[in-house]
Amino acid sequence: MNVLVLSGPGVSDTCLEYTISSLKSVLESNYTVQTISPKELSSHPWAQSCALLVIPGGRDLPYVSSLAPAVRVINDYVNNGGSFLGICAGAYYASGRVEWEVGNGGYEVVGDRPHRFFPGIARGCVYPGFRYESDTGARSISLELHTSREGTRVDGIFYNGGGEFVDAETFPNVKILAEYLDDEGAGKTAAVLCNVGRGRAILWGPHLEFPINSGPGFVTLNRTWTSSTVGSSRSQDPSSMESERIALIRDTVQLLGLKLGRSGERTYSGPLPQFLTSAPSLSGLPWQAFSQAFPAESKDDPVRIPDINDEFLFRKYSEESVRNALADEDHDSSTNPQTEISLGGVRQIFICDGDSPKVSDTPKFNIHAFHQYLANTRPALGLPQSSNARWGIGELLLYGEAVTSTQTLLDRNPKLLGNLPTPLLSLASHQLSGRGRGANVWLSPAGCLQFSIMLRVSTELGSAKDRYVPPPRLVFIQYLMGLAVVEACRDVLGIGQGGERVRLKWPNDIYGIVQNEDGKEEKKKLGGIIVSTSFSGSSVSIVVGCGVNVFNERPSTSLSALARGHQVDLSMEKTAAHIMAQFESMWARFVDARGSFDPFMELYLERWLHSDEQVTLTTVTPHKSVRIVGLTPDHGLLRTVTEESMWSAKPSYIDLQPDGNSFDMMAGLIKTKT
Repeated sequence: MNVLVLSGPGVSDTCLEYTISSLKSVLESNYTVQTISPKELSSHPWAQSCALLVIPGGRDLPYVSSLAPAVRVINDYVNNGGSFLGICAGAYYASGRVEWEVGNGGYEVVGDRPHRFFPGIARGCVYPGFRYESDTGARSISLELHTSREGTRVDGIFYNGGGEFVDAETFPNVKILAEYLDDEGAGKTAAVLCNVGRGRAILWGPHLEFPINSGPGFVTLNRTWTSSTVGSSRSQDPSSMESERIALIRDTVQLLGLKLGRSGERTYSGPLPQFLTSAPSLSGLPWQAFSQAFPAESKDDPVRIPDINDEFLFRKYSEESVRNALADEDHDSSTNPQTEISLGGVRQIFICDGDSPKVSDTPKFNIHAFHQYLANTRPALGLPQSSNARWGIGELLLYGEAVTSTQTLLDRNPKLLGNLPTPLLSLASHQLSGRGRGANVWLSPAGCLQFSIMLRVSTELGSAKDRYVPPPRLVFIQYLMGLAVVEACRDVLGIGQGGERVRLKWPNDIYGIVQNEDGKEEKKKLGGIIVSTSFSGSSVSIVVGCGVNVFNERPSTSLSALARGHQVDLSMEKTAAHIMAQFESMWARFVDARGSFDPFMELYLERWLHSDEQVTLTTVTPHKSVRIVGLTPDHGLLRTVTEESMWSAKPSYIDLQPDGNSFDMMAGLIKTKT
């Protein structure tokens, strides 16, 4: 699920940065915090995967104009059970009427607003001195809370132009969350919780997103508070004030129905070293693969390879060099704590051989256990014995505990993509900037299995005839991976023990059928797939990315949740091995059939959620009610038939591309993705 923060006309860059970092600090292991533009709000199907919509500080009037096309969509989202957070200008915008700096010349703004989440007037400024594009009128203020921590005083909150919610106590669906305590603002309402249909909105006048112990918040604190003022406050320590501010952020998102991130999980200041390894029976393969990719450089150790997106440092594995590299990262994390992760720097890759790396080098993923599971699983699927000349999927493995993105490391670094031999599996325990389909971010908390497989085939008949796939058939690869994941999960969990509840959602998602608190069946996302291609001459390099929730069931569900109540031997290593073996078996048949999906179509339609499903197409005007009948065998389009022509001799088909449409199962809609 996503937490979407508006970015566009009127939004302050500083407010946007602090809003995102504050929300990430309390939510990141459960939600993806990312920006969304006004155009995307009005035209994309964002609501189905949105846990919280946030409009941050900035200027209210540009919001009115830029968000006008999205007013109905936003209102529908909140009224139908969504959550909304408005801060400063975002709070003004979400109120019934704005009265701002009335009588103050060029600053005055007065007018009704479209959403009316708070139905009354938002009036400001509460404190004088505001100046556009400046913090000269900003101040640090104190608030009294009326939340579960009733009467608690919070000091040092950053204020710059925010409003009060006039007569908030008179509205039946409004609860006051905080009051201003200082000077002209004493007793005025600083924050409200509004029940809107089946949804909720919280509006804050002051900037609770600004850190108190750093940046503008700290500068303003030092300028505003005299020693006598601080002495009379509850706390003189900015770090203590900052802890209270973070607690206020936690209270706010919990009131909006969100689940806090897990405490105690390791946080990463940046990527960790990676290990290029192979199955024990293929000793020497990692160095062979590197030498084949970079023959001129392979005589040196270490070797620096600059690429387009990243720079890599390849070096032979040794216990001492790995220990030093990990110690350097631990030192950076402890001495330079930061809210934002640093994604810069050189990517270190250790080339392993024999029994390396040690289990202690990779505590989150047992590479030796993975290779053993893979060796045990391959024969059952009829896969051939491997050699250093031809190995199976997963037997050449690039693993890192924390990486930027398994997908980005391959598909945005053309030297690695074009030179490293295939198949190559890139796997990580944590992604710091994981990618999903389109502009989506793939969240990677503990318990999520994320990987990318690099493959290469010919797109022309010729010398590589046995590895030939026509370009139009590449679209089927996402379906093939989805089917492989489902079959692997069924094998790992077992039928009757949760495996039968793992299903496919078109075009590229893995879903689990779970029982909700009322005992009714509910479909929840287990994973997703992304495929990227890069053409060079008569060949194409393919990177197939996938993420599957094995143990992490927040905020959706997991394989472990499906298996609850059964004795299932479930592990990250076993799940990964079964997926690799299943995909290799299917991939070999797919390539042998020159990209035909016919050998898999029947099984795919058995495993997906959509057979004979009635949906509404919003991609045509007027909207049409259609039934899903399958996939087209030539280009992998979703085939639907109009209700009125279903039983005619010549049905009227409407075929939909997977990359241009989004399927909202809950609403029964197929929408254009623009």
